[in-house]
Amino acid sequence: MNETFAFWQQTLPSLLDGFYLSLQVTGASLLLGIPLGLLLALGLRSRQLLLRAPLLALIEVGRGASVIVLLQFVYFGMPTAGFTFSAFVSVTIAFTWCTAAYTSEILRAGMEAVPQGQREAAQALRLNGLDTLRLIILPQGLPISIPALLGFAILMLQASSLAFVVALPEVMSKAQLVGSNTFQYMPIFILVALMFAAICIPATVVVGHLERRLSRHF
Repeated sequence: MNETFAFWQQTLPSLLDGFYLSLQVTGASLLLGIPLGLLLALGLRSRQLLLRAPLLALIEVGRGASVIVLLQFVYFGMPTAGFTFSAFVSVTIAFTWCTAAYTSEILRAGMEAVPQGQREAAQALRLNGLDTLRLIILPQGLPISIPALLGFAILMLQASSLAFVVALPEVMSKAQLVGSNTFQYMPIFILVALMFAAICIPATVVVGHLERRLSRHF
């Protein structure tokens, strides 16, 4: 019993530090990626091909490439072009890219879901394009996108465990290190799974509740 207590006393703080780092990476990528995704979604509404083409390429690569590929590209590939980043910054850049690419489509779909009658009413009131977007489209389109954005945030938290491939000391890296030193892989990974579940399960319930409320509202 004493050995078990001593084991968890030494192990748990390390895992909690790693999980906190996972939350930091996820939070940073969402705080940066969602506004960038909104800018990408708005940019795709432009009629200028020279603007839309690079934005579309950025989105398609961010959605089409796996997160591991983006991580490897930023951490190992970009130094060959003269851009070297720390593991935390590399993970944040890769996750922000992925977040922006996916949320741009989520936000675009939310804006497209605004009824056409609202746009016609804006035209009848002689609102210009910017005022229509600011006063009509965004206030109605963003709430529609909230459940999907929250669901994507859950996926990004789960994907943060992939950051171990660039030696970021997040929770999976900590778990691997503890397991290789003690050979107690089963209890360690069960605890890591419970940490993720403690965040993801309540968040999933909240997303489902929001979806039901918004579906009744709209």
